[in-house]
Amino acid sequence: MPAMAATVSTAVLKAIPLFSSFPEDQLRMLTTVVGRKSVPRSTTVMGAGDPTDSLYIVLSGRLKVMMGDADGKEVILSILAPGEFFGEMGLIDDSPRSASVVTIEPCELLAIAKRDFKRCLEQNFEMAMAVMRGLVKRLREADRKIGSLALLDVYGRVARLLIDMAENVDGQKVVTKRLPKQDIAKMIGASREMVSRVMKDLQMGGYIEVRGQTIIVRDTIMLPE
Repeated sequence: MPAMAATVSTAVLKAIPLFSSFPEDQLRMLTTVVGRKSVPRSTTVMGAGDPTDSLYIVLSGRLKVMMGDADGKEVILSILAPGEFFGEMGLIDDSPRSASVVTIEPCELLAIAKRDFKRCLEQNFEMAMAVMRGLVKRLREADRKIGSLALLDVYGRVARLLIDMAENVDGQKVVTKRLPKQDIAKMIGASREMVSRVMKDLQMGGYIEVRGQTIIVRDTIMLPE
């Protein structure tokens, strides 16, 4: 990993949801313990089994959370975007990293050491609640993914992923950050070839519209609750 950069400003910290409730004096204290890192594309920020030493917060770029086996088979658990954080679980239960996190594109990250993270939790109830909400969100996403793998076919899993990735842009559901089909396959437990076939069928059926690097997701793709 690249070395820590210069001290982060209080304005940068205040814009991060995890620290948004901090009063100015606590933000100033944080600037002395939080480091900023520029990380190139395809860099492993942390590996499964590594000792847990820091919490990371995404300022820019995207990363994928992955697990693999001895045969080299990989599954992507989630995609992390700006404003999200990772690495907190091991800081709470003192266990090694449970998954690897790899940059999809160049990223700017903040890092806060284990000791300072725990002190912040003790001193700021809102931050503790934000961390708990993050953990609950991931648990719900894991439950939903397990349900999709058990109950939906590949078409349904691709559709569900596109719906989850889509943002509301001018009243339309738009996937603005497309993923390689190989990564989609690793997220839904299917082959790349099957994902390509499903994406083509969804496009031919009018369920999605591909415009350059974006995908418009039509309401007709909506799955039953």
